[in-house]
Amino acid sequence: MESFGALYERYHSPMVALAYSMLADRDLAEDAAQEVFAIACRDIESLKNKERFAAWLAGICRNVSRQMLRANRIKPAALSDEHAVQSGSDCGDRRETIRRAVWNLREAERELIVLRYFDGFSQARISEVLGLSPQAVNGRLVRAKRKIAKYLKRNGFTGDDYGTS
Repeated sequence: MESFGALYERYHSPMVALAYSMLADRDLAEDAAQEVFAIACRDIESLKNKERFAAWLAGICRNVSRQMLRANRIKPAALSDEHAVQSGSDCGDRRETIRRAVWNLREAERELIVLRYFDGFSQARISEVLGLSPQAVNGRLVRAKRKIAKYLKRNGFTGDDYGTS
């Protein structure tokens, strides 16, 4: 139990971020993370490779988040059309448009962006948590950022509007 407590301390924040990338609600993400650790504690014996603990935990987190989406009848991390942004001229609109760009990514891309830029995890930490190679994390982040840039450009933002050129 003591070592499980250490694992909880190490992986709680990444599981909240991962759940948030699907649920788009911080409170639901916290609930999901709690559920993830309850399941992990119960099913720890089924983990065959201890080196893959973080990836195993991330899989549980994705499943719990999907179950919560179904149970709460929430659209997966998508903002409804009523939140659509009409103009990119003000700071609030800019943030909302960037948020929409992130939520329009595929789930796997959104996970990376949320972990890296919303929660500040290093690429090495993301690699560990998701069970991906550092090269895979880097390549996927680059592709996701390009998609965000395209989305922003389609919505009338220039490179100066969001800090790139």
